[in-house]
Amino acid sequence: MRSEDIDLVAALCRTRAGLKVDREKTYLIESRLGALARREGFGAVEDMLDALRARREERMIWSIVEAMALSETAFFRDREAFALLRDEILPGLARERGAKPLRVWSAACSTGQEAYSLAMMTDALATAAPVEIFGSDLSERALEKAQSGLYTQFEVQRGLPIRLLLQHFNKTDEMWSLSPRIRQRVRWKRINLIADLTALGRFDVILARNVVSGLDPVARARVLQSLAAALAPDGVLMLGVDETADDAPEALRPMPGRRGVFARDPAFQKAA
Repeated sequence: MRSEDIDLVAALCRTRAGLKVDREKTYLIESRLGALARREGFGAVEDMLDALRARREERMIWSIVEAMALSETAFFRDREAFALLRDEILPGLARERGAKPLRVWSAACSTGQEAYSLAMMTDALATAAPVEIFGSDLSERALEKAQSGLYTQFEVQRGLPIRLLLQHFNKTDEMWSLSPRIRQRVRWKRINLIADLTALGRFDVILARNVVSGLDPVARARVLQSLAAALAPDGVLMLGVDETADDAPEALRPMPGRRGVFARDPAFQKAA
């Protein structure tokens, strides 16, 4: 790719979504934008970006940013995190809430496997409080796939126990279709994490795993502060096991012995 094309893509991703683009990984940029260029009828990524410079079309800008935002996902990814939710975090919060619903948000959920993993897990979890699950992503295409509940053989083989596959999915031609009962347990919304999140209300648990490490430092601090403000005072934020909240030390504090798990700092609660 031409250096000016890489600069354009990096600038769009940073300003529109706070995404950090590694300029050295040209193969990744080309592979993600190549499919988009073909869908849009261009012979090459360079042709698509030249057309963008000429027209500055908003739809095309967001298509490029969303393509670069696509993230890795799988059912029950990092089983230790789901075990912690199932055995400790959700039962503990449910005891505090009584019959009040628990609100759980899977942020930047890509094609929905994490949100549906939560739905399947809590479907079998005996808590007095009902669990409301919300899934969001920047990409409209990813959310469309998530809402369809249709996954390939490869996708269901990645992390989904065979008993849950047989319990909650039906084979439809070459795809596996998730049951309507589980699909209906998740509410979906397109959300840009660097936007104002206050209208979303408060959540008891937020999963933003392997998300903040892909943001530039300014956006990372802003998103962490916004997520902290969206937490209930005793809520829990789960990042990736190797991610930290060092960019927002005044908002979040790590929970001892739980890698990637954070609580809202009590002092931040007063200012939020």
